[in-house]
Amino acid sequence: MNTELLEALNILEKEKDISKETLLDAIENSLMNACKNHFGKTDNIKLIMNKETCEYQLYAEKTVVEEVEDKLEQISLEDAKEIDSKFELGDIVHIPIESKSFGRIATQNAKNLILQKIREEERKVVYNQYFEKEKDIVTGIVQRYVGKNVSINLGKADAMLTENEQVKGEVFKPTERIKLYIVEVKNTTKGPKILVSRTHPELVKRLFESEVTEVKDGIVEIKSIAREAGSRTKIAVWSNDPDVDPVGACVGMNGARVNAIVNELRGEKIDIINWSDNPAILIENALSPAKVISVMADPDEKTASVIVPDYQLSLAIGKEGQNARLAARLTGYKIDIKNETQAIESGELPENYMELSEGVYEEEYDDDAEEFDVENTADAEYDDDDAEITFDEVEDTEE
Repeated sequence: MNTELLEALNILEKEKDISKETLLDAIENSLMNACKNHFGKTDNIKLIMNKETCEYQLYAEKTVVEEVEDKLEQISLEDAKEIDSKFELGDIVHIPIESKSFGRIATQNAKNLILQKIREEERKVVYNQYFEKEKDIVTGIVQRYVGKNVSINLGKADAMLTENEQVKGEVFKPTERIKLYIVEVKNTTKGPKILVSRTHPELVKRLFESEVTEVKDGIVEIKSIAREAGSRTKIAVWSNDPDVDPVGACVGMNGARVNAIVNELRGEKIDIINWSDNPAILIENALSPAKVISVMADPDEKTASVIVPDYQLSLAIGKEGQNARLAARLTGYKIDIKNETQAIESGELPENYMELSEGVYEEEYDDDAEEFDVENTADAEYDDDDAEITFDEVEDTEE
């Protein structure tokens, strides 16, 4: 048994995750290549290898002739008789070839061939490993900044977080661990090229899958997601089990689940709303935390007209239009938002609407708000400083 070779193959198989059979094939090819370099051809050279013990036999098949014309393929009857007296003219004699007899160049070429195969297999293993993780999240360790890009160590491979895939304002420190979304894995001659992102909407979805058991098990589905990386994300969720509240499951007790995701996203705000097949209800939910009076949706044109109370207009639109913009992306509808005054002027509401709703609407709003807080806690923004944010947004809009 060739114990040294067997031990070396076992170590490579364990460390590099390259199968022993692949390595033995590489050794066979290298030996045949060395023979070709040494003798000039390998037509009559055979190799027998025991893959269990790593023992191998390398020999040349020579035909017994009276007069030798080709030393590589023929052997004289006299020489054949010396090996075994039973040989006659025309018989095939197996002549062992010692690998030690190969020249330095042939040996070096064989060595390079084995090393090249090991490197190729190693790249292939790494590529397959990360190709399976494509469209998923991984944990990486920040190594260093390369210009405005960030070099990330993913374990067996490195990835480059480009400036376009970074969240504006995020700064990383060396050895810091961060979550990344693998956008694409490309196979190149220098190894796998892994494209990662911190801005992709699917990053948030995958974080919920890892943090919320119900989402991972498929009980709760994330139907739609809209994200402005570093600022705010809206997700619409649906439960396949009537006994499971999808919003509550994603928020967790005292907001533990959603807060873990927010911390990973470094403070990015997350609005979680209930999904509905009714586009009007979905749009109303998507515009939360703003209160909506009515929604007129056209499924064919994918447009919707929304009326909100005068004092809710700034909240519905959001700072720099963010709330309305995210709601439009989440629902897939082009949303036109008007306040009560504008709706009355355009004839969408009766002229005496304000008189009819006076004293009634506020009471209804308070009751609904109380019920909303209990049953749909996360439909409003989960954070504690909502009042301050709402005030700032109103103030900015008025300005």
